[in-house]
Amino acid sequence: MNKNLIKKKYNEKLEILKKYNRKYYNDNISVVTDAVYDLLKKDIIDLEKEFNFLKSKDSPSNLVGFKPSKIFKKVSHKVPMLSLGNAFSEDDLINFEKKITNFLSINQKFEIQYSAEPKIDGISASLIYRRGKLFKGLSRGDGKEGEDITENLLTINDIPKIILSKDFPKEIDIRGEVFIQNSDFEELSEKFANPRNAASGSLRQKDPEQTKKIPLKFIAYTFGYEKGLIVNNQSDFLKKLTEWGFKTNPLNILNSGVKNLMKNYQEIEKKRADIDFDIDGIVYKVNDFAMQKRLGNVANAPRWAIAHKFSSNKAISQILEIEIQVGRTGALTPVAKIKPINIGGVVVSNATLHNEDEINRKDIRVGDTAVIERAGDVIPHILSVDIKKRLKNSKKFIFPENCPSCGSKTIKEFNKITKKVDAVRRCSSEGYYCDKISIEKLKHFVSKEAFNIDGFGKKIVENFWKLKFIKYPQDIFKLDYSKIEKLDGWGQLSVKNLIYSINQKKNISLERLIYSLGIRHIGLENAKLLSKHFTSFSKFKNLSVQSDYEDLLNIDGIGETQVNSIKSFFSNKTNIRVLNELEKVLVVKNAIQNSEDGLLKNKTFLVTGKLNGISRAELKSLIEENSGKTVSSVSKKLNYLIIGDKPTKKKIENAKQLRINVIDQAEFMRMLNKTS
Repeated sequence: MNKNLIKKKYNEKLEILKKYNRKYYNDNISVVTDAVYDLLKKDIIDLEKEFNFLKSKDSPSNLVGFKPSKIFKKVSHKVPMLSLGNAFSEDDLINFEKKITNFLSINQKFEIQYSAEPKIDGISASLIYRRGKLFKGLSRGDGKEGEDITENLLTINDIPKIILSKDFPKEIDIRGEVFIQNSDFEELSEKFANPRNAASGSLRQKDPEQTKKIPLKFIAYTFGYEKGLIVNNQSDFLKKLTEWGFKTNPLNILNSGVKNLMKNYQEIEKKRADIDFDIDGIVYKVNDFAMQKRLGNVANAPRWAIAHKFSSNKAISQILEIEIQVGRTGALTPVAKIKPINIGGVVVSNATLHNEDEINRKDIRVGDTAVIERAGDVIPHILSVDIKKRLKNSKKFIFPENCPSCGSKTIKEFNKITKKVDAVRRCSSEGYYCDKISIEKLKHFVSKEAFNIDGFGKKIVENFWKLKFIKYPQDIFKLDYSKIEKLDGWGQLSVKNLIYSINQKKNISLERLIYSLGIRHIGLENAKLLSKHFTSFSKFKNLSVQSDYEDLLNIDGIGETQVNSIKSFFSNKTNIRVLNELEKVLVVKNAIQNSEDGLLKNKTFLVTGKLNGISRAELKSLIEENSGKTVSSVSKKLNYLIIGDKPTKKKIENAKQLRINVIDQAEFMRMLNKTS
C-alpha cells in the first residue's frame, strides 16, 4: 500500500469532514447526505485502525459534534452526550451482540432485549429539570459542552415546562431530538435545504420570537444525569416519558435477536418514505439499565447501543489496471485503478482488491465492468464484476510470485494460531533489503506517532532516498547538510529549520522508539506495553542476545503473534545494527510506571477457572480502573490468583509454592468494597 497516497487521502478526507461539520453544526447547512457523511467518517476511522500513524486530535473517533457557537453561552454536560457507533450490515449487528455477550459473560443462547427506535434526523437537545420545572436547555455541542438555548427550546409546545407527577425525579436531564415534520417543511423549503437544517437554524436564532414561528417538534428518548429515577429499563422509561407529558417515537418497539432486528429494519426501510419525519437508520439500545451500566462506554460511544444506518453507496466503473503495492511489513496489496466515478459526492479512482484470494474468488480481471461499493473501507472495494460484459480477450490476473520491488520470493505464511495459511502474500526479504519496504519503514519512522520530525515528510524521505542521503533510520541523524543546501528548494533557512527539527527529536520516549521501528503487529498500544515491561532501551535491546522470549507472554495484551514478530525482528542482523547505531545518536527516556492511585495499586492478578456473572474482560477492566495489573502466568511478579469454577490445579499449586495469595471471586470483590 502506498503510504504517501494513504496519508494524502486521509488528510483530504479529514479536511472534507471538518468542512462538513462547520457547515452542519455552525451554519446549519447539510452539504452532503447523511449516508455520504457517515461513510466518510467510517472511512477515516477504518483508515486510522489500519494505519496507527494517521490518528490525530481532529479524528472523528475523538470528537462528538462540533465546538459550540460563540453566539450562545457554553455549559458543560454533567454526563457527556456521546455519539453512537454505526452498523451497516447484519454482520455488524452480529459482532455488536457478540461483543456484549462476551463482555458480560452471558451465554449466547440468552436473548438480549433491545429497544429499537428509528433514528430521527434532527438536532439533539438536553432538557434539565429541577423539582419538576424546566431549568435549562442545551444543544449537544461537542458532547462535553453545549450551547445554552433554553429560551428557544421553551418555544416548543412538545416540551413540558412544568411536570407535577409525583414520581418525576428530583433532578433529571431528559434528552431527545428537535425536528420538523416533512409536512410542515413544505412552507419552509424556499428558505432551507431540508428539515434538519431548518430545525438547526431555528434553534440557534438569537431572537426566540423568530424560533417560535417555526413548527418545531420534540421527541424524547433517553436521559443523562438523573437523581431519583425509579425505572429499570428503556421500555419502561419511554412509558414514563409519555406519562410525564413527553412525546416519544411511535415506531419504537422492544425486540430481541439479530434476525428480528433485521426484519424490523427492513420493514421500517420500506415505510421510510411514508413516515412524516426524516430518519437515517434505527438505534438499538440494550433495554436493561443494569446491563447498560456494566457495559459502559468505549472512547466516545456506549458499548450498549448502535445506530444501524440505511443504505450504502455503489456505482459501476471499469477496471483499467491492477497495481501491486508493497507496504512496510512486506504485504503485497492489489489495488484496482478504475475509471473515475462519483460515489456519494466523492470522485473515486482506486478500489482495494484486498488480497490474492479475493481476486481469485471474485475472478477480477483488468478490463472488467465492476460494481464499486464505498461503504467504509480504506479505499472503496469491488463488490462484484459483470461477467456478461467481460472483454473477449480478458485474462486471469496472475499474482506475482516475486516482489515487484526487489525480486525476492513472495510467501504466504502459515498462521500457527488460526492453523491456516495467511491470505496476504508478503515479500520474503528481511531488514532493509527491499527498497519499497525500506522506504515505507523510514516514512513510518518519521511519522507523527513515531519521531514526528517537523519538515521531514514522506516526499522528503523519498527524495533523500533517491539521492542516497538515507538508507537506515540512523542516517537521518547523520545527514550531510551541506549537500542538502545545494538542492533545489533548499536554502540556509530551510536547512537550519531541518537541523533544529531533527535535533529536537534526539530525545524520545521508549514507547515511541519501539513503535518507530515498524515491527510487525506492534502498534502504539503494544509499544506502550513493551516499554512499561522493559523500562529502558538497554533492556529492550538486550533481546538481541536473549534466547528466551517466553517472559513476554506475561505482558497482558502481548500474545504469541506479537512475540513471534519481535523474535523475527531481533533475528535480523541489520535490525540489530540499526538499534546499535540509534543508541549512539539518541537519548531514550525510560518508561514511567503507572503512578495512579487506586485500591489495587501495585498489585497484579491472574484468573483461573470460570467466573460467576462477570467475564474476564470485565474483571480486567475493574482491575485496571483501580490501578491494578493483570498477567497471563504464575510467577513471582503475581500478587493474587483469583480462582473461579473448575480452576487449573497446576496454577494453584504453583501459586502456593511461591506463597502467592489465592482468593476466590467473592474475596476479590470485597477488595473493591463490593458484594459478590
